[in-house]
Amino acid sequence: MNVSSPFIARPIATSLLAVALLLIGLLGYRSLPVAALPQVDFPTIQVTTQLPGASADTMASLVTTPLERQFGLIAGLTSMVSSSSEGESFITLQFDLSENIDVASEDVQAAINAAKGVLPANLPYPPAYSKVNPADPPVITLSLTSDSLPMTQVNDIADTILAQKLSQITGVGRVLTEGGQRPAFRIQLNPAMLATYNISLEDVRTALGKANVNLPKGTFDGPQQTLTLDVNDQIEDAPTYANIIIATHNGTNVRVKDVGDVVQSLENTKVGGWVNGKPAVIVDIQRQPGANIVSTVNLIKQTLPQLTSSLPPGIKLDILADRTQTIRASVSDVQFTLIITIILVIIVIYIFLRSVRATIIPGIALPLSLIATFAVMALCGFSLDNLSLMALTIASGFVVDDAIVMIENIVRYIEQGEKPLAAAYKGAKEIGFTIISLTVSLIAVFIPLLFMTGIVGRLFREFALTLTISVIASMVISLTLTPMMCGRMLKSGSIKHEDDSDLENTRGLFNKSKRYYGKTLAWVLENQPLTLLVAAITLVATILLYIVIPKDFLPQQDTGQIVATTDAGASVSFPEMVRLQEQVAEIVKSDPDVTAVASFLGASSTNITPNTGHLTIVLKQLSDRSASAQEIADRLNQKLKDISGMVVSLQAVQDIQIGAQASRTKYQYTLTDLNSVELTDWTNKFITR
Repeated sequence: MNVSSPFIARPIATSLLAVALLLIGLLGYRSLPVAALPQVDFPTIQVTTQLPGASADTMASLVTTPLERQFGLIAGLTSMVSSSSEGESFITLQFDLSENIDVASEDVQAAINAAKGVLPANLPYPPAYSKVNPADPPVITLSLTSDSLPMTQVNDIADTILAQKLSQITGVGRVLTEGGQRPAFRIQLNPAMLATYNISLEDVRTALGKANVNLPKGTFDGPQQTLTLDVNDQIEDAPTYANIIIATHNGTNVRVKDVGDVVQSLENTKVGGWVNGKPAVIVDIQRQPGANIVSTVNLIKQTLPQLTSSLPPGIKLDILADRTQTIRASVSDVQFTLIITIILVIIVIYIFLRSVRATIIPGIALPLSLIATFAVMALCGFSLDNLSLMALTIASGFVVDDAIVMIENIVRYIEQGEKPLAAAYKGAKEIGFTIISLTVSLIAVFIPLLFMTGIVGRLFREFALTLTISVIASMVISLTLTPMMCGRMLKSGSIKHEDDSDLENTRGLFNKSKRYYGKTLAWVLENQPLTLLVAAITLVATILLYIVIPKDFLPQQDTGQIVATTDAGASVSFPEMVRLQEQVAEIVKSDPDVTAVASFLGASSTNITPNTGHLTIVLKQLSDRSASAQEIADRLNQKLKDISGMVVSLQAVQDIQIGAQASRTKYQYTLTDLNSVELTDWTNKFITR
């Protein structure tokens, strides 16, 4: 049976088929998203609960533990990491790879609702969840600065305008405003005066809560008219707070001003953010697990001009860090390598075939096979990433083999005197099954990768499938388009024989190479014991090198960003923390390879305790730097060791984070360990399980 016969006999239909593959492949290429690596994110959800004033022990016992018990009943949950600090509780839930994050979020919300009955009644906000991996660095970081407006107003605009709009963008998992300062009134009470009037702190809190409400007041109903009372009892200035009556003592009203002072201050006086030493609100945008980084950042950048126009004139919005710059550069480098590979393969084919006509055929089959692969990649939901493009680069050496085998067999008949069309029929009939068997054997090599489970299987499945698809596309083209082109394009004598006068220098080089190989082969055969000894030494050296060589899940990447965490003692005051943080930021900013430094202090989802800080260090372009990101981090680490009173840890940001690690983990457990883990206090400020 001649599979290629119908296609050789119908050159127009075969050509149209090739054009269709080309167009479909180009459309698939345009629709493929760009990423650093295939999507391998675990479905991860972080639950945050706030109870201002509560200690770490109180948060762990009253908030974290009841929520953990409910979350432990969710199907598909593989691990749970919780941390409790002053006034805040964070629980990170990681689900199985097969779970859908949207379905998992519904289960998490149901568990939160079930736990409401045992949670403290005075929670200011209910537990909130976000579909993010806390270990995943922000995809883009923005900064808000102002020379004329107070930071409280800048933070209010960041919360009400910027964060709300950015959260609505597809792919955005969470928008964090770091270093923001919300306005608030603080009541500073005198314990001696409270004791004089026999008033407790709870009495003051209850009186303030009753006096500062915004509830329905009812209506006035008359025979002809009705009027709804619209009165706001919320207090908006310090003097009104000072005049609130909190108790009656010996017939005299006791007001807030009688037992303390009311000052206009901040909701949290122990937070702050700076960009290059200037006060700022830092906006970190994290993607939702499974969302494409480049597509998400593109949507964010498209929205920024509209958001910038809605900001007051005194506020400046800047993009501080963008993780997609290195991703785009990495993918562009691999694409360039792929193009160079195709060109080199075609040049090698021409050198050996020594015929322009014969070279054109595989020169068309090779890129067409790769382009057709893009269409199937788009249907499978793949992306243009380093692994898929690497698979196409490797495939460029495989897919050309089918066309070469077909051409050589057809040329053999042409050299024997057959007409090109007849030679195409005979050659294709003989070699068709061979090409199919070659394809099947190549696919068999990647079957273990296709059925591999877990994070490694998810990571390399796209690589194996891309390579498999390209090989199948090559088989189809070699059985259809290649024999048709051989029958129509090749002519008798178009392939030059070895005694032709063309390319004498090349033929001479080949002959010299063959003679040299013959001499070395003869020497090896004459010295077999020595050859076996060299082979044994090579084997032993290979095993030793495998043992001593550093091992990692993925190679170290240079994203142009470094993150630093700062830790001070639990007794260090916030002003001292600010001084130390500024000292660290100044040393980092003085490095010649650093372009910008954003730092913030205070307890948040990033900084678990008040005595910790965070720095985002943005580096110059790789071509303008003197070292890699990790080398710069090591260099800065040496400079920062001299700072007394604070410990600084630096790490280069990677393009991919596997798993969901808390920023500071003392204990970590899976669900099977849930009942056996004991709470451990970390300097009375931080508890993690």
